[in-house]
Formats: sequence, structure tokens, C-alpha cells
Amino acid sequence: MELAYIPSPSSGAIHLGPLPLRGYALCIIIGVFVAVWYGNKRWIARGGKAGTVADIAVWAVPFGLVGGRLYHVITDYQLYFSEGENWVDAFKIWQGGLGIWGAISLGAVGAWIGCRRRGIPLPAWADALAPGIAFAQAIGRWGNWFNQELYGKPTDLPWALEISEGPNREAGLYHPTFLYESLWCVGVALLVIWADRRFKLGHGRAFALYVAGYCAGRGWIEYLRVDQAHEVLGIRLNVWTSIVVFVLAVAYIVISARLRPGREEIVEPERPGAGVSDASSASDTPGASDASSASDASGASDSGKPDSVKKPEGSAESVPDAGKAGKG
Repeated sequence: MELAYIPSPSSGAIHLGPLPLRGYALCIIIGVFVAVWYGNKRWIARGGKAGTVADIAVWAVPFGLVGGRLYHVITDYQLYFSEGENWVDAFKIWQGGLGIWGAISLGAVGAWIGCRRRGIPLPAWADALAPGIAFAQAIGRWGNWFNQELYGKPTDLPWALEISEGPNREAGLYHPTFLYESLWCVGVALLVIWADRRFKLGHGRAFALYVAGYCAGRGWIEYLRVDQAHEVLGIRLNVWTSIVVFVLAVAYIVISARLRPGREEIVEPERPGAGVSDASSASDTPGASDASSASDASGASDSGKPDSVKKPEGSAESVPDAGKAGKG
């Protein structure tokens, strides 16, 4: 008899009146907002401008969603293109299925385009976003809970996840691998925040630390999962991917620290024409016209002085004229 377990939702959708909102999509949306919000705070702290992170995210997020879906469909093509399967389901992203490797890879391409348009170094922008991305993943993993997917092996632990009978799944209690990965991502985010403050990471090293930390956790979490996956030499493909990417991330941290130590002093240079617009804005600000008028008045009073000075001292007319100039 099970005394405790984590129940799964009876439906993968949340109904807002007559409108159904997919829980998976909701988690992804919340995660994106958290990543952009927190990334913006870190970007400003690094000397960047408010709103820049969101402007670049407009490019990075769509690319990331496409990349994540492509990776999932390519590596699990049998779910969509095998006999008896409907290939149209490959486009139903709300049913779950985003590969983080594809999301980060193609998302980086979108971010590169956005950074290039703004004249911003991509590594600095990635460093600012790193912990926010980890928090976004932590939130996004709860979408798997809504869909009752990507759970682990059977277990009788008190925090076991209850799975109901459904397509391609059997009812029972399993390891909540979605929860394991969610908590791990929170830990990775906190690690990056601490290391960035302690060692002043720059030139993409904070982002590389996030990648290495995530891969270290994904390896053992992937080992617990029981969903179908391609294997190489008896090991799941995502485990191999985690190992390779982890090694590359650590190598980047070491090599980058030697070649480009320290942190970028300027992350967002002034764009051409900013000075002209600032000067124009200054003339339009309240009080500017008053200062100009005061300057003109001063000039006018000065221009009246020479005439009074020309008059001989003690002249009867000199005193009234001087009084008039002062009043003007």
C-alpha cells in the first residue's frame, strides 16, 4: 500500500472559462518570461540597457522552439513516420517534445542574428541569460508532468509519480524524472549566479558553466528514464550527447580563461547617432527653453550697457538710462 506519491493531473489542459490552455505550453511561456526578466536584470547590472535582452530574445526564442522541435522529431522519428503513425503530429508541439540540444543550438543562431543587429557580443549576452535559461528549463519541465511523459523507472519511494493508463504508457508509480531535472536546473542556476559573482565570469564562461552543469545532471537523469530512445553501444543517445557537450563546455571554460581572462568592460556600446538625439532631446526638455530665454535676456541687458557707459560720468541722463537697463 502506497502511503504517499505525486499525483498526475487528470488533464493536460487548464480551462480558462471556455478556452483550454495547454499546461505544457503554459510552462514554456512562463519559463521564457522568467528567463527574459531575469536576464534583463543581469544585463543592466553588467552595464547594458534595459530592453536589449527582450529585443534579442525576439530572435532567439522562435529559433529555439523550431530547433528544439526539429531535434525531437529527428531523434524520435519513429513516433511520427512509422507505420500507423500520423506525420502531422510532428507539428503538434503542444503535445510535448522539445529537445534542449536543438533549442540551445538553433536558439544561439537567432541570438547571434539579434546581437549582430545591435552590435553586441554574443558571449556577453549569453552570460547574462545563462541562469535565466536554467530557471526556464526548471519551469518548462513541469509541462512533462501535465502530459504524463518522460518519467523514470518504477519505484516505491514516497515521492514516486503516479501515472495513469494511456497511449504508450502503463499505470503505476515511477521516478519523477521531470522533478529531478527541474530541481537540478534550479541548482545549476544558483551555481552560475554564485560563480559569476565570485569569479567575475566573462566572454561566455558563465554560459559554458551552465551548459556543463546541466549536462552533468542530464546524464544520470536520462539513465532513469524508460521512454523509447535510440541507443549507441547500449547507452541512450542523449547520454552520449551530454558527455560530449560537457567536455566541450569545460574545455571552452579553460581555454577561454587563458586567452581572454577577466570580463568585458563594455557589453553594449553606444549606437551611432545617440549623441545627436540626446542633444536634441535635451533642448526639448522642460526648463531648457526657460534657460535659453534667460540667456537671451542676459544678453539683451548686456547689449544695453555700452550706450550708458559712453555717457560721461555725472551726466544727468546717465542715471535714468542705467535704471532702465536694469529693469529690462
